[in-house]
Order: sequence, then C-alpha cells, then structure tokens
Amino acid sequence: MKSLIYLLLTLALAACSTSNNTAVAPSPAATIAPTQAANQQEQKKLLVVTTVAPLTNIVSNIAGDRVDVKGIIPEGTDSHTFEPRPSDTDILSKANLILMNGLNLESPTEKLANATKPKDTKIFEMGDNTITQDQWMFDFSFPKEKGDPNPHLWVNPKYAEAYAKLAAQQLTALDPAGKDYYATNLKNYLQRLEALDKVTREVVASIPPENRKLLTYHDSWAYWAREYGFQVIGAIQPSDFKEPSAQDVAKLIDQVKKVKVPTIFGSEVYPSKVEEQIAREANVKTANTADD
Repeated sequence: MKSLIYLLLTLALAACSTSNNTAVAPSPAATIAPTQAANQQEQKKLLVVTTVAPLTNIVSNIAGDRVDVKGIIPEGTDSHTFEPRPSDTDILSKANLILMNGLNLESPTEKLANATKPKDTKIFEMGDNTITQDQWMFDFSFPKEKGDPNPHLWVNPKYAEAYAKLAAQQLTALDPAGKDYYATNLKNYLQRLEALDKVTREVVASIPPENRKLLTYHDSWAYWAREYGFQVIGAIQPSDFKEPSAQDVAKLIDQVKKVKVPTIFGSEVYPSKVEEQIAREANVKTANTADD
C-alpha cells in the first residue's frame, strides 16, 4: 500500500489544473462587444508549441491564460514512435516558440519543426538544458551502445522544477510584458513541486530499503529512482517498444520472484496483459499509472 501511495503522490502533479488565480490586465478593447473583444484577445495570443504531454502540462502551468499552448504529441501516444500528422505542419508554421524535451526523444517532430517553423521562431530543448551528458542515464530500453539516453527527466520533481524555470525564462524572453505574470505562476508551481518532493521523501523513508525496487512497464522512472534511492530492476516493454517475447516474460517473472519486488507499476498509457501475467505468476500487486 505504501508503494502505491508514494507513486500516486509523485504523479499527482501531472494532474494539476493549468488554471491559476493570476489576473490578466484588462484589455484596452473592453468597450467592444464581449464576443468581439474575446476574439481579438484570442487572436493576439502568442502560440507556444510543445511536444509530449508532461512537457505541455508544465509549460501550461507557467503560461496560464496569457499564451496559447498546443501540444503536438497527444496524451496517451507513444512519443518514441510518434510520427507528426499533416495538421501539425500548420501548427508549427504559426508557432512563436517551440519547446521540446530533447535528448533525442522527438526526432521526427524536431525534423518537421525545423522544416516548417517561421525563420525567427526558436526551438528550445528542455532536457538538454537541464542535465549534462555525464548525468545521462542508460538502461534496458535506452542502452548506452545506441547512444540515446533515457529522456524522461520530468518524472523527477527536481528536473520538473528546472523545466518550469526554463519555461518561465523562455516565455519571458518571448513576451517581456508578461514577466510578472509568469513569475507568479512559476512561484506557485514550484511550491507544489516542493510539497510533492517533501511528501515523497517522507513516504519513501517509511519503505524498507530492501523493498525499494521497481519493475515498470515503460522505462521512464530512471531519474526518479536515482533521486529517491530506488532500483529499477527491469522494464516489461523492450527497447524496440513492442510487446516482450515469451522468453522475456519468463525471465522477468523469475527476476521478480528472486528480488521480491512487492509491486509492478504499469501504465494507463501502455496497458498490457503481459504485466497482469507477470504479476499473477509472480504473486505480486500491480499499480497502473500515467507515466509518459
């Protein structure tokens, strides 16, 4: 139960509303008919394009209602295999700023963005500006020999904090008049992250060290595990992002039994009957999450 509680607390931030209590200054067009004024205000909004859903969530919390934030990769879509749609070309061609995770996570989208974005529109990669190469992590789905590090930094609240600060910097550079607005949203967001980190550490401290092992469906918890002293012993989804073979499943079941993993953390994004099979045959609990 404790394992499930701390994971839910960690993921709670992703479900935070993107709304905030910061008021935007009244528009000079206040004397215009409400509908017309609303349309004009909408047209004047800057467009910031993001990629994966967690990144879109973080940026939206900082941007609030002042900027139009559009995510290219829909929630529930595998970002590693996602191919941009024709409609994404139109969105990217109108973007005033493009914020990506980087670390080779969105290569097809990045290629399209470079080909279609306005000349002066900046592409900024959050992950590459958060950690250095010596801090990269490689694992089961992201082996070092292939050269691509695990890109899921945002699961670690400390890195989510860095992403939020970078988002505020980039939004302020794009829209200097909104500096105070973004700073207020950033402050509120960082307070929630700090509270999340504190509670997570308290719950982790209550879990026996020998139980701090994770078998996840998708390999997205490496940086979280390093931050909180957990060992990720494996991932159900292979490095090619397909379902594991019968031999792979048998090995995972033996490994779960050997190291006495108490819970398998699956994914609502990548539901799998294999996860249920491993849990059933290894006699352990499951906890599905939206982790990517």
